[in-house]
Amino acid sequence: MEILKGIPASPGVAVGRAYVYKKEIAIVEMKIEDDRIQEELNRFRAALDASRRQLLRIKEKTLRELGEKEAEIFQAQLLMLEDPMFVNEVENKIRCGKNAEAAVNEVVKHLVSTFSAIKDEYLKERAFDIQDIGERVIKNLLGYGDLLKLTQRVVVIAKNLTPSDTARMNIKRVLGFATEVGGATSHTAIIAREYGIPAVVGVANLTEKVKPGELVIVDGNKGLVIIQPHEKTVSEYIKISRENKRRSEELKKFALLPAMTVDGHRIEVAANIGNLNEVKLALIYGAEGVGLLRTEFLYLDRATPPSEEEQFKVYSQIVQSLDGKPIIIRTLDIGGDKPLPYLKMPKELNPFLGWRGIRISLEEPNIFKEQLRAILRASVYGNLKIMFPMISTIEEVKTAKNILNEAKEELRSRCIPFKEDIEVGIMIETPSAALMADALSREVDFFSIGTNDLTQYVMAVDRTNQKISGLYDALHPAVLRLINNTVKSAHKKGKWTGICGELAGDPEAVPILIGLGLDELSVNPPSIPNVKKLIRSISYEEANQLAKKAIKMTSAKDVRNLVKAFMQSRGKH
Repeated sequence: MEILKGIPASPGVAVGRAYVYKKEIAIVEMKIEDDRIQEELNRFRAALDASRRQLLRIKEKTLRELGEKEAEIFQAQLLMLEDPMFVNEVENKIRCGKNAEAAVNEVVKHLVSTFSAIKDEYLKERAFDIQDIGERVIKNLLGYGDLLKLTQRVVVIAKNLTPSDTARMNIKRVLGFATEVGGATSHTAIIAREYGIPAVVGVANLTEKVKPGELVIVDGNKGLVIIQPHEKTVSEYIKISRENKRRSEELKKFALLPAMTVDGHRIEVAANIGNLNEVKLALIYGAEGVGLLRTEFLYLDRATPPSEEEQFKVYSQIVQSLDGKPIIIRTLDIGGDKPLPYLKMPKELNPFLGWRGIRISLEEPNIFKEQLRAILRASVYGNLKIMFPMISTIEEVKTAKNILNEAKEELRSRCIPFKEDIEVGIMIETPSAALMADALSREVDFFSIGTNDLTQYVMAVDRTNQKISGLYDALHPAVLRLINNTVKSAHKKGKWTGICGELAGDPEAVPILIGLGLDELSVNPPSIPNVKKLIRSISYEEANQLAKKAIKMTSAKDVRNLVKAFMQSRGKH
């Protein structure tokens, strides 16, 4: 038995067999002797067959969830797998004594270079498909896992998981996550909490130490990964898992109750979601609306951006499924840890301070306007609001609103209906936006505070860097003071403020956030019942007094100790 320490990312425990997912392709070129050439050809053909089966599954999933047009991308890739230009070239290199991985890599590099040099944009884009196909075939040759191919419930072990990885993952088969990279607000952690899946991140050398199929335990409460645990340890964790499920069932009775303090102060508790499937989950847990719909899932893991029609279809389905409950759709928020293959995104030394969020949208007005038109068209089906991410300046808001007005005018000229008085808000996730909240509140209808990035920028801490994770805490008084300033500035102008960062679901933060005057808390669906329970157990007056004390403190540790003492004293009464 070996115990590895990491960062607790999503509470709960998972016991299961390891599914080791590796993305990094390490290709070693080897000379193949004549008597092994047929064997190497057979390996290549088997990898082609495996790739074909995977693409068929992805195509079927895309057809089912997005439609025929979007599935055509994968049909094109299937045809490329059978293209003689590709297959014959690889086999010829193998017959000349090159191992299959190296042969595929060489042919793919040549084809990508050829297609990238073509002036025709359509043909140029095929370079992305060829690159994707090459990586898929090589991964199958090397025996690397396919997240869509999960056939049994497993614990996913990986160096890192990108939004693209999780977008194509069969999440129902995942018992738990453990990764080498990431912090408590990394993409993996957020996805795990959204689905209520135990997770540990920041575990050094994890993929080297865990072998595929080994029994592992992920303890998301303590931040532990236990490899090949003793039988007694397994029994203890199974008991903990059952107790967690019992508590979860007890909390469900709060799901459909209103989030109201004991002295009658009402808070809206909404859900953060990332796709259509998560709407049902949110409603089951008692969401009073969607405080954040991340639209990146439509843009990731593909060679071209989604069309207006495709987006409209998805947005309208999500809006209608909420049956009148409010939904805030955040426009495309990429960059940082979410690059797109079809945008020429520069390699940046510090991508989280670079070309991302609204900055990309304003420089890619055609993609931005296409999304805005789709959102506007969906607005007639329910209570929809638009939100712009990563705002740093008032000029960005004004420019974004001008492009929104252009999108409205284009729809009017086509006689396409939309909600004329649609509310427009912004994410407050940069220090400049929080400090300029008074001026920004004159430009928009609402604010939603993104505490993940706000904390990162205020504390100058990369939120994915486990080495300095101890410095990253959204309950630091510096962050709380900016939240306080944002809420007060909005309320002075009669505007409301929500919070959609991970802090909204932190049990130790909820009393302070209520006291600071937040109008809405938007959290991961499984957190909703517990947040409602906490709100219903305190008074607004005592929460307000707690918040006043918290913002005068000098460290996050002191703030957390203050909240713990507050909750313990109330428990004694």
